[in-house]
Amino acid sequence: MPSTHNKDNKPWDTEDVDKWKIDSFNPTDNIAGAFAEESSFAVLFPKYREVYLKQAWPLITRALDKHHIACTLDLIEGCMTVKTTRKTYDPAAILNARDVIKLLSRSVPAPQAVKILEDGVAADIIKIRNLVRNKERFVKRRQRILGPNGSTLKALELLTQCYILVQGNTVSAMGSYKGLKEVRRVVEDCMTNIHPIYHIKELMIKRELMKDPELANENWERFLPHFKKRTLSKRRKPLKVTDKSKKTYTPFPPPQEKSKVDLQIESGEYFLGKQARERAAKENIEEKQRARQAEKKAKREKDFVPPQEEPSATKPREKRKRDDEGTAKGNKKKRKSDHFEEA
Repeated sequence: MPSTHNKDNKPWDTEDVDKWKIDSFNPTDNIAGAFAEESSFAVLFPKYREVYLKQAWPLITRALDKHHIACTLDLIEGCMTVKTTRKTYDPAAILNARDVIKLLSRSVPAPQAVKILEDGVAADIIKIRNLVRNKERFVKRRQRILGPNGSTLKALELLTQCYILVQGNTVSAMGSYKGLKEVRRVVEDCMTNIHPIYHIKELMIKRELMKDPELANENWERFLPHFKKRTLSKRRKPLKVTDKSKKTYTPFPPPQEKSKVDLQIESGEYFLGKQARERAAKENIEEKQRARQAEKKAKREKDFVPPQEEPSATKPREKRKRDDEGTAKGNKKKRKSDHFEEA
């Protein structure tokens, strides 16, 4: 709610004052003095991080000593612990120290994890494994966050001004609160099958719109792209399609279907003995088997049946030729007989 007081009574409230700026917490600001009780946090780390943490622990100790936070590394139990001391003056320092050891356990490099102790830098660890059930689908969608040769991840880091690390079942992010909010949205949408490239396009447009002072107080909805889902869900076809054609109305109900016993009485099977019934059932099965075997045999022999040959066009000519030859021979014989008669 805006202030209703007269500005003339506030000479310090000028236009150049940044009201959202958070000043650093100094030892003089802690009026109450030392803390009444000790606060501590412990985080477990995986076995493969043991060697790296052992090497980087002096750097972490020096960074936490500036804020008067004590830290211990237990390699036997695989545990990192941070706790306040009598000299600790900043109540938020122990929470930042807790975030440091959380990030270290998630494979964030020590020089990067130590930056969380600075003002204006926050951390967020996003759990992504429980968002997707199928393991193969989870691996594919996690790879989308990285992109080819890490290009998608690099683009997200540049647009959100955050450090992002994808490790195992979590995504660790460090940066401003506004940037972390965008990172979480992109990662969660990616795991629900929305590609990060759509969010990258949106962030690039927003980045350009921020440069224009005329559009500072306007709604940017008209400039942002709206991507609709194009894949339509396939309608399942029913197994048995009922006849929905209009039928003539009859006030009488449909006839009752005959039961199994009624059908047996009609066929006479009901009055047969147990053995006769079993024999009849066996004969029925054998008959069906024979019919099926005959059908299969006919199907197999179908390929070996020779095709019917069409009568060729050359045969009638040969027959005609033979007839001509026969008539010629008959004429010769006739001529010979006539010649002998004359003699």
